[in-house]
Amino acid sequence: MTTVGPDAGAAATAVRPVAPWRQVAIPTEHGGWSLTAEPVVLGLLVAWSWPGAALGVAAMLAFVARTPLKLVLVDRWRHRWLDRSRLALRIAAVEISLIVVLGAVAAATSANGWFWVPLAAAAPLVGIELWFDMRSRGRRLVPELAGTVGIGSVVAAIVLAADGSVALAVGLWVVVSARACAAIPYARTQVFRAHGRTVTLWHSDLAQVAALAAVVAAWILDAVPFAPVVAVLAVAMFNIVAVRGPVRRAVVIGMQQMAFGIAVTVVTAFAVLA
Repeated sequence: MTTVGPDAGAAATAVRPVAPWRQVAIPTEHGGWSLTAEPVVLGLLVAWSWPGAALGVAAMLAFVARTPLKLVLVDRWRHRWLDRSRLALRIAAVEISLIVVLGAVAAATSANGWFWVPLAAAAPLVGIELWFDMRSRGRRLVPELAGTVGIGSVVAAIVLAADGSVALAVGLWVVVSARACAAIPYARTQVFRAHGRTVTLWHSDLAQVAALAAVVAAWILDAVPFAPVVAVLAVAMFNIVAVRGPVRRAVVIGMQQMAFGIAVTVVTAFAVLA
């Protein structure tokens, strides 16, 4: 009979070290995957095209590239250059190069060469996010909102690349941005509550009202159908009630908001295509 001692048990349960490339290349913002994927999926559902697919892949790659780029910016800001800095720079350079190639493919094959306009309009917002990232303040509300609205521009670019209307492109950008901008303050408030921090509930409530108002305006201007208004209203009502309810774990909050994002995306896509 083989005897298993305490040392063997400890070794079996030991946590494996994380590979250096994973530490600098894999985003830790789990909600960011959903917030980036939603405009990509919505755009491709409503206006599929190969140039749009290239833009969608580029958007997801841009989200991933932000992690090593952020590390490079932080280390340069702090006047240090470490092994992780060099590794992050190499990874970021490869990913940014692929983004440029994908953008060139989209430009060469797009049915509408003006698809880049919403991306250019969103560039200052992405710049704001990176500026906060460089100073290790990327978790604040302003950069999170700026980055979310910025990445949402990809839905407009995808629609335009498929020769869709400008009104629809802008309207869908409003929908995904409104949904995300309502989710972020709500999630932050709930996480603060879970950590026992003092919170001001009206911040989250204001975000819900503003999100609904933005989508209503897009509907009034005939940029989107009425269904997204109903979907965003339902999410806003839930968030206003839930933020006053029992405190939930962060993972539960994240799954709830991800489900809402999927629901708003699907409802909006079906309504546009109907």
